[in-house]
Amino acid sequence: MIFLLRWLILTLAIVITAYLLSAVVINSLVAALIAALVLGLINVTIKPVLLILTLPINILTLGLLTLVINALMILLTSWLVPGFQVHGFWWAMLFSIVLSIINYFLSQILND
Repeated sequence: MIFLLRWLILTLAIVITAYLLSAVVINSLVAALIAALVLGLINVTIKPVLLILTLPINILTLGLLTLVINALMILLTSWLVPGFQVHGFWWAMLFSIVLSIINYFLSQILND
């Protein structure tokens, strides 16, 4: 049940973020649902491995490399999911920042 709620929160956050950013395109609600699922799976499997492998550089950059890794995860999701497109690395970075903020606020609202 909690997994389903988190999935729907992430989907809503993706839709809101795509509405706010012009370089992010979602063709349908199904594409947003699949993008949220794929992004969640990527964040659980691939992202921790990349964070561990890049830990020394991440420490040197005071954690800013994490923003780059998040943008790469967004681009990977965009590449894997038809109907979800992010045009460019910088848009992916901005998308990941805005998505994190919106996801945080939606989680706080729905958890209360």
